[in-house]
Amino acid sequence: MGTPAFAVSSLRRLAASSHQVVAVVTNPDRPRGRGRVMAPPPVKEVALELGLEVLQPAALDEPSLAGRLAGCQPDLFAVVAFSILPRPLLELPRLGSVNLHPSLLPAYRGAAPIIWAVIRGERETGLSTLLLNPRVDAGDLLLQESVAIDPEETAGELEARLSPLGADLLLRTVDGLARGSIALQRQDQSRVSRAPKLQKEDGRLDWNQPTEALRNLIRGANPMPGAFTEWEGGLLKVHRSRPAAHRGEPGTVLLADPRQGLVVATGDGALLLTEVQPAGKPPMEGSAFVRGYPIQAGARLGR
Repeated sequence: MGTPAFAVSSLRRLAASSHQVVAVVTNPDRPRGRGRVMAPPPVKEVALELGLEVLQPAALDEPSLAGRLAGCQPDLFAVVAFSILPRPLLELPRLGSVNLHPSLLPAYRGAAPIIWAVIRGERETGLSTLLLNPRVDAGDLLLQESVAIDPEETAGELEARLSPLGADLLLRTVDGLARGSIALQRQDQSRVSRAPKLQKEDGRLDWNQPTEALRNLIRGANPMPGAFTEWEGGLLKVHRSRPAAHRGEPGTVLLADPRQGLVVATGDGALLLTEVQPAGKPPMEGSAFVRGYPIQAGARLGR
């Protein structure tokens, strides 16, 4: 059970293993791109490539879905980046439902653990497998693996790196459950932290914040929901940055050089904006933005 690209590695790994994937459950096709053309989710594309049966219920509480899955007589549900399963589905598989979660639970329970780990400047995250219960990300732990976060890594880059590592951990978990060799471990409730889904407004840059906090927000919001600031009545997305040895009034452009690029003052220093995206344009280097747009030192970014 899964939908986005993060789940594809897990599907491929399980399909190539000694275990039989009897069906794949994923979200319905959705409009995509500027033309809003109906397109299948990544997991469906790979499932069809592998010749697997695909189920795309409009809602997980559809009686027909429970009936079809019960007919498969499943030993286990493997759930990766998917919706919360209703209790009737959780009760179907003989061994329960295993979820792959990209954090070291109980840290960063929720829909966006990778993004929040980067935004909060974590140097380490990880992967957890757990048995699902009706409470979100609160089931007993099965296996965990720590993963270092590179200081320059974006959330998108980290997600791409975690996907195949998670697939390996999920397969080891399924193997262990089949052998009966994995001991369950309760989560420590005193260490719970949350990682809720982000909205567009969460990407707004407040230039009064410290340099490192802004840099981490830019990394964590890349590619979604995207970090942004206001400039000349429009929005300027900021995809990448690094600290700069300047100081000034927060939000002030301190340097707009065709070769060196664009430097903006923060609450305790400055950031060199190395990759930006004006409204309606593709991403570009900060220096290319200075060459192509009328921005000069002294301009103000933000509200």
